Amino acid sequence: MTDDALIAALPRAGMADVLLLAAEAGRRRLIAAVPGLEAVCRRLVGFGVDRPVREQIAALEALSAIGDPEAAKAVARIIARNDVQGPTLAIAVAAAARLVAKIPVGTVLALLRHHDPAVRADACRLGRPHAEIVAVMVDLLDDLNADVSVAAACALGRMGRIEALSPLARLLERAPTAEIIQAIAAVANDAVIVRLGRLARVRPDLAVVVLDALDDCDLPLAAKLADGLRMMPEEGGQTTPPRRPLSDPDSITV
Repeated sequence: MTDDALIAALPRAGMADVLLLAAEAGRRRLIAAVPGLEAVCRRLVGFGVDRPVREQIAALEALSAIGDPEAAKAVARIIARNDVQGPTLAIAVAAAARLVAKIPVGTVLALLRHHDPAVRADACRLGRPHAEIVAVMVDLLDDLNADVSVAAACALGRMGRIEALSPLARLLERAPTAEIIQAIAAVANDAVIVRLGRLARVRPDLAVVVLDALDDCDLPLAAKLADGLRMMPEEGGQTTPPRRPLSDPDSITV
């Protein structure tokens, strides 16, 4: 089937065909298929309170695979119009988080208070520096679901909110991940910077993420530590030269 034929067939296809056509549109990354995929979700409004709607899921997965700004806008509209609900809503919100879709503030607030912890966690990733959203996410730092509290801490950290520093520091100590490292860089103090340097030394799999985080941090200690880490011998005895000149010729020991 040609691209044009596939795009034309999407809006009126039956269930079996929608699943195949949506998957193929996603595989080909057909931006022109975005309106048809959005229409698939819209025509099934009201279904799926208690069960996933396979056609809507296929359309959402295709939009996520296409991945361009138009796909992100389509997913945002699908969620804002309440075109999907029940188990399918969680899939839509996850797709929106992957696409970094811009969801209306009122919709984000509703998602942050959703009964499904998966929805709450992904809604944190859709948050923005809005007073009401920030207030709800601060409350979610104490959510009983660990995934939600971690997502809230990371989102607040990326916004530069100091409320995230303590929970992110605890997470960095117990279970460091790339997301946590990236989030804490915006709120780091010197103690956190030193901890990041130690982490890069004992966890080579996270060293590149740590270096990127240190480069993004404005603290003078971060620049010194990053250059010190780059001068550490790598496999084969080679060293990586500093990205930028040191203001102080003595780099920090890590």
